[in-house]
Amino acid sequence: MYDFDEEIDRYNTHSQKWDGMEDAYGVSPEDGLAMWVAEMDFRPPQQVNDVVMEAARHGIHGYFAKPEEYLASITGWMERRHGWTVQPREIASVHGIVAGVGKALRAYSERGDGIILFTPVYHAFARVIKANKREVVESPLELRDGRFEMNLERLEASLTGREKMVIFCSPHNPGGRIWSRDELRAVAAFCEKHDLVLVSDEIHHDLVFPGETHIPMVLAAPEQIDRTVMMSATTKAFNIAGALTGNVIIQDDSLRRKFDADHSATGKSMNRIGALMATAAYQHGDEWLDALCPYLARNAEVFREGVESIPGAKVHPMQGTYLAWADFSGTGMENAEIVRRFQEDAKIAASHGPDFGTGGAQCMRVNIGTTRARVEEAVSRLQRAFGDLQ
Repeated sequence: MYDFDEEIDRYNTHSQKWDGMEDAYGVSPEDGLAMWVAEMDFRPPQQVNDVVMEAARHGIHGYFAKPEEYLASITGWMERRHGWTVQPREIASVHGIVAGVGKALRAYSERGDGIILFTPVYHAFARVIKANKREVVESPLELRDGRFEMNLERLEASLTGREKMVIFCSPHNPGGRIWSRDELRAVAAFCEKHDLVLVSDEIHHDLVFPGETHIPMVLAAPEQIDRTVMMSATTKAFNIAGALTGNVIIQDDSLRRKFDADHSATGKSMNRIGALMATAAYQHGDEWLDALCPYLARNAEVFREGVESIPGAKVHPMQGTYLAWADFSGTGMENAEIVRRFQEDAKIAASHGPDFGTGGAQCMRVNIGTTRARVEEAVSRLQRAFGDLQ
């Protein structure tokens, strides 16, 4: 019903992922594979493109008003897909989740405050924290039975009292880890004990593989709702990242007022086309998403099986997302050599592990949100690039 195997040429379309990879990694789009930026190579549900075409036919692109349908699409989706009841007044629309994180930093912390990250984690968090003159406090994840786990006791022992916020990634990027209810409750309880605001980035929460379940933080720990800021979007699940439209959902009135004060100070106007696309995705995207997730799960299997045929290479088991975490530490190679083999030998542009913080050494984040044929080609290229280890 949906053709995720269709090869779509994105070269010379102002695509950061494809047109920007040569500048970023020295890999030409003419013979390289773009597997870095967190977006997919699939068209969204047809209804999403239809609303864009209808807007173009109308021909006037003024400011967006009357967001009732947009807000209703969000509340309906959260209830239908996640069992989470959200009121329209609890939703703030922001120009992407990274922008939302920046607003939260200004709303709930001051210059010099410590912001806790469980690393390795999405690299934009550290960038935004530093840009806002806050301090990154890393809590390195530990590998247990091949998966990332938190060590809250070690984190607690390291606290200085300057920490004001935790930015939590759920599902986890990189690595596709879905946190259990007990883990979510432990993080929330930790934040209560140390009076920390908990920002839960759940932008990948709809990209969950068959048999797995994502639990929204506020449902896992409803007693901590007075310190929890939820962030979500249609952009990852429906591949409309360029729409730069995200949701900041805050169900506690006092906490929401603090966020709204900064939001008002920096401008609250919505992205008109982004809102139309997001509404269509949430209204009509169920079947498309239900077809996509098993496809991504199979891509993950193909990638993991292929890469793990390389001696010393491991890929973290994925429960969701389309971002694979490939660990080459068992090869004994340094970062520079691993990167060289990816970019010069395999001609694959993938994200460098050290950019994700402590724990990223000798790893690469590889975007498998593309056609099966490209994933298979990437595996073949990597097997050749590391062929001397066979």
